Amino acid sequence: MSVPTAVRAPLRIGPHTCDTPVVLAPMAGITNAGFRRLCREQGAGFYVCEMITSRGLVEKNPLTFRMIAMDPDEQPRSMQLYGVDPATIGAAVRMIVERDLADHVDLNFGCPVPKVTRRGGGAALPYKRRLFERIVRAAVENAGPMPVTIKMRIGIDDGRHTYLDAAQRAVDAGVAAVALHARTAAQRYSGTADWTAIARLRDAVPAEVPVLGNGDIFSAADALRMVAETGCDGVVVGRGCLGRPWLFADLEAAFAGRPLPEPPSLGQVAATLRRHAVLLQAHMGADKGIRDVRKHIAWYLKGFPIGGDLRRRLGLVDSLDELDELLALLDPDEPFPAEADGPRGRQGSPGRVVLPEHWLDDPDDPSVPFGAELEHSGG
Repeated sequence: MSVPTAVRAPLRIGPHTCDTPVVLAPMAGITNAGFRRLCREQGAGFYVCEMITSRGLVEKNPLTFRMIAMDPDEQPRSMQLYGVDPATIGAAVRMIVERDLADHVDLNFGCPVPKVTRRGGGAALPYKRRLFERIVRAAVENAGPMPVTIKMRIGIDDGRHTYLDAAQRAVDAGVAAVALHARTAAQRYSGTADWTAIARLRDAVPAEVPVLGNGDIFSAADALRMVAETGCDGVVVGRGCLGRPWLFADLEAAFAGRPLPEPPSLGQVAATLRRHAVLLQAHMGADKGIRDVRKHIAWYLKGFPIGGDLRRRLGLVDSLDELDELLALLDPDEPFPAEADGPRGRQGSPGRVVLPEHWLDDPDDPSVPFGAELEHSGG
């Protein structure tokens, strides 16, 4: 299998360099230590952990500390933080530096889910430009030499684009890179990402600050096309690697100008799925790990001609031995189906963004909204 290839310059985030300009997007419930190891085994890149609340970190919440577990050989260690209070974000970053918990921090300004935006967080926050700037500066000032990056969306909706202003403020505050998911919060994951926004961002940001593009990258060809069309310095991959961690091997080959590996047979997919289950068990424990892998099974087997009964049984698997028994029923020589390509994971429909009361009244209001931090700690 081949795609148009192009050698790309290494991606630099602060002192950290990777020849493959690819970042794994933090995904809740997905990008834990087990999944990150599986992806790293496939190809090079920056691999970011699940979103962590700054409050949970500062409070030393046990769940939070389990979620930020990193493999000894995981370099650089990348952590994404969520927060709405500059003081809490600053304290969390200071703790990360003092305890050597990570080598790179990314700030989340892109999450569109209601439980985050209704408190002014995630994709809602850049609209409050002075509060946004306070948060970014608090992170950078407490990070010392550790690089801080941001990930954001185009804006709240089509009438409220914030990404260009937010990027300029973040660059002025000293961030090491800017990533853009080229959708609004109102789009969620529906429709098509507007890659022209990534191109406009690349033109607006100083050349020495990397701009990363995110949205609708489901293949190596998509990644190369995004770079060619937008001039971005690298790509952020989220839903495209669900059930397809070998996408990182494709990306590594494509950006190096090499032919892509052949798509895996069903037997090879099954072996990767089993490896995923083993890694999740090592990270979470046997019972929780095998339960967690269930949600990945449909993504791994998408497009393959597998009977409904076997799919159902795989979706209810409760031990590694049972998983082995069921995977043995698959035809290992079945080729990878063309219909498995393309969008995967959540898409949903566009909708109104849930915001705090009077959030849109004054974009220059720098105050932290009442009750802004999530009521629960953890990620």
